[in-house]
Amino acid sequence: MALSICSGLLQRYSLFESLSNLQRVVPAVSRLVVKGTQRRFKVIPKAPEPPRRVNLQDLRKWKVEGRKIVMITAYDYPSAVHADLAEIDVVLVGDSVAMVALGHDTTQKVTLTDMIHHCRAVVNGCKRPLIVGDLPFGSYEVSPEQAMSSAYRLIKEGSVDAVKLEGGKKIAETVHRIVQGGIAVMGHVGLTPASVSAIGGFRSFGRNCKEAKDILEDAFALQEAGAFAVVLECVPQVVAKHITELLHIPTIGIGAGKYTSGQVLVYHDMCGMLQHPHHAKVTPKFCKKYAQVGEAIQEALENYRDEVRNGEFPSETYSPYHMPKEEYEQFLQEIQTSPYLKPQQVMSHLDVHLYGK
Repeated sequence: MALSICSGLLQRYSLFESLSNLQRVVPAVSRLVVKGTQRRFKVIPKAPEPPRRVNLQDLRKWKVEGRKIVMITAYDYPSAVHADLAEIDVVLVGDSVAMVALGHDTTQKVTLTDMIHHCRAVVNGCKRPLIVGDLPFGSYEVSPEQAMSSAYRLIKEGSVDAVKLEGGKKIAETVHRIVQGGIAVMGHVGLTPASVSAIGGFRSFGRNCKEAKDILEDAFALQEAGAFAVVLECVPQVVAKHITELLHIPTIGIGAGKYTSGQVLVYHDMCGMLQHPHHAKVTPKFCKKYAQVGEAIQEALENYRDEVRNGEFPSETYSPYHMPKEEYEQFLQEIQTSPYLKPQQVMSHLDVHLYGK
């Protein structure tokens, strides 16, 4: 009796194992035999996985591997989408928006509220890149408490992944407090555009021993404070190379040569779009233009202007909406009997080309 029961159980187990193998071989339809009947179950296709966002561990890993980090600025939804499609690693919503998008003379004019507005637009367009938002001038210098409040606003209201601050040793304590508060911080040394009024204009830094040493000390102070990366702007290539080799966090260069852990350019500059004249004084020295978008835009606008003035646009191709003939005749009668028709106006003719068949 016991042997018969065991034999039956083994047969059932073999049947279910065979069915399981069949389901693996033919995933589209699984079959289950129950009391001589056959039932079919469709396997629901799995939804595609969303792209995984770049994180700080990726940046650390790439630093060790020597894989270059690609960073670009973006200030609105269209530029963010382009950066996302190009598989850019890091997108910076920079305070440079003040100059290249809002037309100010310096980056000092942009406010925290402005930055939050632009950060939201960029976040809507980016799914893969790590998104960093600049804390603008005047939003973090007063005290660590002010800086933390501003950083929390940029994270919560702007939805960015990290914040960036300009400065070195002087703001190290502030960076430490922000990091301890749970916010990732990117540093920025060398040329710090937000301090343009104090440093006497846009210029390179680190071309003498003292300045080079100061930049090195600033970068180390930021690393010790907990920054996950540091931007090196407008410094000699040899200085950037040694700083990159000495730090264990990634360096992102802009006008700092090819030996940094990665590079960043301003979106409008590298696309060859129209630049603010003050900004153009510095950026062309190190910015390669990968396109001449500004020229194409200017040509398009001028062509549009000319075609509107000479009546070419819109042509029939771009006038797709038509009214049935009988409806048009009725509408014409309404006009002729309306109070809007002046005595000297005659509208008895039928504009055949304006209605559909």
